[in-house]
Order: sequence, then C-alpha cells, then structure tokens
Amino acid sequence: MANPAAQLAGVLQACIKRSRKPSRVHAKAAHARVLAAGLAGDTFLLNRVVELYSLSGLPRDALRVFRYLPRPNAYSYNAALSAASHAGDLDAARTLLDEMPEPNVVSWNTVIAALARSERAGEALELYEGMLREGLVPTHFTLASVLSACGAVGAPEDGRRCHGLAVKVGLDENQFVENALLGMYTKCGSVGEAVQLFDGMASPNEVSYTAMMGGLAQTGSVEDALSLFARMCRSGVRVDPVSASSVLGSCAQACTSEFNVVRAFQLGQCIHALIVRKGFGSDQHVGNSLIDMYTKCMQMDEAVKVFESLPTVSIVSWNILITGFGQAGSYEKALEVLNLMVESGSEPNEVTYSNMLASCIRARDVPSARAMFDKISTPSLTTWNTLLSGYCQEQLHQDTIELFRRMQHQNVQPDRTTLAVILSSCSRLGILDLGAQVHSASVRLLLHNDMFVASGLVDMYSKCGQIGIARSIFNRMTNRDVVCWNAMISGLSIHSLNKEAFDFFKQMRGNGMIPTESSYASMINSCAKLSSVPQGRQIHAQVVKDGYDQNVYVGSALIDMYAKCGNMDEARLCFDSMVTKNVVAWNEMIHGYAQNGFGEKAVELFEYMLTTEQRPDSVTFIAVLTGCSHTGLIDEAIALFDSMDSTYGITPVAEHYTCLIDGLGRAGRLVEVEALIDKMPCKDDPIVWEVLLAACAVHHNAELGECATQHLFHLDPKNPSPYVLLSNIYASLGRHGDASRVRALMINRGVVKGRGYSWIDHKDGVRAFMVADDLQTFSGESAMFSNQESTAGVTEVHQKETCAG
Repeated sequence: MANPAAQLAGVLQACIKRSRKPSRVHAKAAHARVLAAGLAGDTFLLNRVVELYSLSGLPRDALRVFRYLPRPNAYSYNAALSAASHAGDLDAARTLLDEMPEPNVVSWNTVIAALARSERAGEALELYEGMLREGLVPTHFTLASVLSACGAVGAPEDGRRCHGLAVKVGLDENQFVENALLGMYTKCGSVGEAVQLFDGMASPNEVSYTAMMGGLAQTGSVEDALSLFARMCRSGVRVDPVSASSVLGSCAQACTSEFNVVRAFQLGQCIHALIVRKGFGSDQHVGNSLIDMYTKCMQMDEAVKVFESLPTVSIVSWNILITGFGQAGSYEKALEVLNLMVESGSEPNEVTYSNMLASCIRARDVPSARAMFDKISTPSLTTWNTLLSGYCQEQLHQDTIELFRRMQHQNVQPDRTTLAVILSSCSRLGILDLGAQVHSASVRLLLHNDMFVASGLVDMYSKCGQIGIARSIFNRMTNRDVVCWNAMISGLSIHSLNKEAFDFFKQMRGNGMIPTESSYASMINSCAKLSSVPQGRQIHAQVVKDGYDQNVYVGSALIDMYAKCGNMDEARLCFDSMVTKNVVAWNEMIHGYAQNGFGEKAVELFEYMLTTEQRPDSVTFIAVLTGCSHTGLIDEAIALFDSMDSTYGITPVAEHYTCLIDGLGRAGRLVEVEALIDKMPCKDDPIVWEVLLAACAVHHNAELGECATQHLFHLDPKNPSPYVLLSNIYASLGRHGDASRVRALMINRGVVKGRGYSWIDHKDGVRAFMVADDLQTFSGESAMFSNQESTAGVTEVHQKETCAG
C-alpha cells in the first residue's frame, strides 16, 4: 500500500503544476486532507501547502501554515517569503529573511524583487548591499531587480556599479540583465550610455527595442525613437503589443512637440495598419495607445472610431477620450462623453473629474470646474493648481485665496506653481499680509530662489508699495527673465517712481532683455504720469521699431499717454492706425476726448463705436458721460445714462452717478442733483459728495454744500477738500465767521492740505517743484528738483497719493 504522505505530496504537486493560479477551493481541500490524515507535522507536505496557498492567492493562509511548521527548512522559508511578497507584506518578508538561519540567493532575490516592485525601491538597494556583504554572488534575477530599483529611485551611480559587477561575474551579456541595464540607464536619463549598450548587444529582442524607444522618447528624441522602431521591423524582431504601444506613445509625443505633426500622424496611421495586420487591434492597452495618439494629433474622429471598435472599454479609455476633446477645445463634446460614460455604467474616477476640470478651465467655465473639483475626494496638487489658476485667470482673486486657504487646511504642500498663482492674486488685491506669509512659506519650502516664485514676489511687493523689499529680492536673483524685469518696472510705474522705472528699463535693455508689450505699456504709463511727450515719442519710436505698434495693449497705452499729455491729434492717429481695436482702445480714445474738453467728439466717437461690432462696457459710459459733463451736454448725458440699463443691460455704479451729478452740478441744475442722489444706491461713495460740494461752491449753495460736507466728514474725515470748499462757499457769501469756524475745525482735527507741485521737462531730465519753492540756487541756476537731485520728497508725495487713491 502506498505511503499516504507520498500520495498527498503527489496530489499537491499536481495542483501546483496544473495551473499558474490554482483554485483556492482546491488549496483549502488539500490542506484539509493533510490535517485529516494526521500529517500536520510533515515538513515536506506542509511546504507544498504553503506553496499552493501562495500561488492560489491566499498568502495569509500560507504564512499561517508556515508558522505551525515544527521544523522549517530553507524551502519552507523561501515559500513563506514568496507568500509574504505576494501579499505585499514587505515588513513580514524582511522579518522572515532576518529569522532565516542561512538565507540563500533565492531568499535574498525574493525580498529584493518585492521591494524593487514597490515604493520602497531604496530598501532594495540596501538589502542588495547586505547580500554582497554576506559573500553571496548575485544571479541575473538579482541584478535585474537591483537595476530596476536604481531606475526607480534615479540612482545611476549605483546602477553603474551593478553594471560593473555584472561584467565581473560574466552576466553582462545575459539578455535579461542587458534589458534591465537599458531600462536603468534610460530611466536615469543616461540615454547616451543606453544607446552605447544597445549598439553593443548581440541580439536585442522586443524588450530591448521597447526599452530603448521609451528612453529616447523620454528625452525628447522622438525621431530617433521612431527610426528605431523602423529598424526593429527591418531586423525581423517580433513586434508585440507592448512595443506597439511604446511607438504609438512616441507618435503621440511627436504631435505635441516640434516634430512635424502631419508626419507624426501619417506614421501613427502606418503603425495602426501594422497593429491590425498583427491582430493587436482588440488589445485594450494598444487600443488606448491608439486613442491617445489620435487625440494628441487632434484627429478626434479617428480616436472615436478606435474607441468604438474596442470590444471592451476601460475607464482609462474613457478618460483619454475626455481629455482629448478637452485639449481640442471641444468642451461640450467632452461633457457629452462624460455623460455617455455614466450612462454605460462606468463610474468616473478622480482622473476623469480632473480631466473634465481642465477642460472646463480651458473653456473658461470656472463654476463647472469647481463642481468637478468638489467630486474629487483627494485632489492631487496638479488639480488644486489647475483650479487656482482658473480662478486667477478669470480675475476671481478672492476665490483663489479662499481655495488656497482650504488647501492649507487639508495639509496639501504647495509647489512653485501654487505660490506663483497666490502671489499674483495677492498682487492684484493688494493684500500685503498674505503675500508676506506666502513669502515665508516659499523660504520654508526652499522655493524663494526659484525664478518663477521670485518674480511673483517682486510683482507682489512692488504692487503693494513695498518697492525696497521688491528691489532687494530682485537684486538677490541670480537668474532674471523678462517677466521679472517687467514686474519691477510695472511696480515702479504704478507708484509713480518714474525715473527709477526708466533706469530699470535701460538696465533691462543693457542686459540683453528684449522688451515685451508689458514693458512698453509700463514705460508709456510713466510717460503719461510725467506728461512728458518727448520721452513718450522716444518710447513710441522704439515700439514701432520692435513691431509692437499693432499690439492692442501697447496701442491703448499710447492713446492714453498722448491724451494725458493733451496731444489729441497724435492720440487719434494711434487709434486710427490700429488694425484691431478692443473695448479698452475705444474707451481710452473717448476718455481722452472727454478729459481734454472735446465732449462733442467723445459723443461722436461713441456713436460711431455703436455702428461697429464692438459693444460698449461700463467704462465706455464713464468716458462718454465725462465728456458730456465737461462740455455741458447735459440732456445727452441724461439720455445716455438712462440707456445703460434699458438698452445695454449695464447697471450704473457710483462712477456713472458721479459723472451725471458733475454735469448737472456744473449746469446749476442742483434740484435734479438732489433727486438723483435720493434714488441712487451708492450713497456711501465720498467722490459723489465731493463732486456735489464742488458744484455747490461754483453756485454758492451753502445749504446743499453743508449737507454734502457732513457726509464727507463721516465718510472721509481726513480729506481736506470739504473743509476748504465749504469755507470758500461761506466766504463767497460774506459769512466770514462761518468760514473761520470751518478752518479752525480743520486745524483741531489735524487735517492738513497738501502742497501742490508741478514738473517740467529739462535738458537734464524731468524737474519738479512745489508751491513757494525758490527757483534760484546760490549760483544763479535753477534749483528745481532734477533727476539726480532731491526728488525724494516729490517721489514720496507721488507714492503716498497713488496709494491713497
């Protein structure tokens, strides 16, 4: 009669050999028979049970059986190590290895391979060093796992040492090791060494070619990757689904790079034909690669055809198609595919919503983007940044900051993109405190020297009036791009530090930086503030020379500059020469006419604008109402004001009411002013009451002037204008006692009237002077503040007034 242990051993061995993944039911049944036969102490049998459990996907059961072994041997430990590795319990695997009396090469290989496949590849390298210290000689399996770990953690030096050992033990020509070396070098970015190794291979197989193509594509050598695939086909090496997917990835990358897109698409079609001939068309991975290639080439009809031809589509297939439509700008189509995905029973995942979010941002549909964002349980940093950028681009800066605070509360660590976006919002809103906190965070994260972040810091500090800090950061930067220079120049210009802005502009050009439209717009703005036509013309000439004269942004700035300098003929010449005009250009021209007393021309240009495709906006009406006000076209102003809401759907705001009140006040129609103020919603705007008070001063209306003054005392207590104007009204009516009381009240409240100042162009630069200044120096020359002399006081006045405004 046969030995029961031998019979059971034969059964267990048959189960193991019959299938790569034996049935779990059979594994449990075999274990039960071993126990029923009273053979629980037989090490040989239980080793087979451990192995069977491990292969059938029950590693926990395998480890449990191992722990009951009375006398485990090397085979027992290796089987248990394999089970722990399959279970992903790497700590248990390492513990077992440490417990093993005499681990052999198989034992070390099992644990090293498991660590290399996981996110703990660095530990695999440490374990490999331990294996070498034990005096064991690595096999090709060892080297392949270690090289994979080197590629995963980007350790080319460790990889090179491993390569040297492979040569020493004679495994450098083993194809398994050669392919692992190729993978390591390409993942570490050492493509030159990978090419040298590949060219020295006696018989590269499909794995070798695939690894090499991937490495070339990864470093941007797309054409070389495609040429290598052609060489692979000519060499007769078998093209498998993996190599086909790899070369399709190269075609997809070619479509998004400087490679000829048409040629990339044609090559992709040829590879598609090859895939059909080889019978890979139904392979899901290949199908997804085809869809991705066609979407990158913007051939969405072809992508849809491949998608519909797949026997089964995965969530990856849906996501690629949604992303493709989003990148092609077909937001509605992307949304349609998402709805089809849900209807088909596929559950969208976080990648789906992230892709849709990006599509919404491209379509400038921020509310829908936020809805997609809120469906993601754990947004990635890229997803946070995408939504933050969307808010910022749509000028929703308060929403940007609120989302950033939520990001902080969820302990998501920002990167350079996050910080740059938040700094931009702080800059636009003038929130210095938060900007300084972001600065501190950038220092803590060692990102403050990043050019992207440093440019944002310069922009934020300069826009918030902290020019000294901005300049300090700027001076510490080792690398500066034109964006950084523009941020500094723009900040100086905004705060009326115009000499400094010109100096920086000259330095920028001296450093070989080519000015952009932003550079020129800032400099033109400085010329406008100085009312300096000669400097403005010099900048204008440079604008024409550099080809920015047709840029709408620069053109609008030129119109504004000439208008503020009172040169309306040149402003109109700039306006008429613009081939493309946006609403800003129209507004600047209309406003220029209005400010220079050409109200009829402002109205005429406004009426001409209405005959074009350009619709007026809120600023347009401010400009044309100002023109009507300054030239006494009051009835026209009332008609335009009434048409805003009824005809154009624009709700009047404080600025519109101010313009109309100014016009009515200048015309002495103060009763209508009172009626208008009674019905306007913005009674808390001090400018409205100041305009009314100015009209009362012109027409000597003390009663209404007192009412306006009381509102201004409440809304803007430090403003000297109401005190001065009311005092003048009283004086004009002979009420000198009341005038004196107002002046005394002004002194008691510590309100001071600022000194007036002017400036003129001089051969040595722009010179400024204040009221009561002595214009003669000791030498008899002009003592006006020059560019090189005491401009600090005037600059400070400019800066304070700009900040206050």
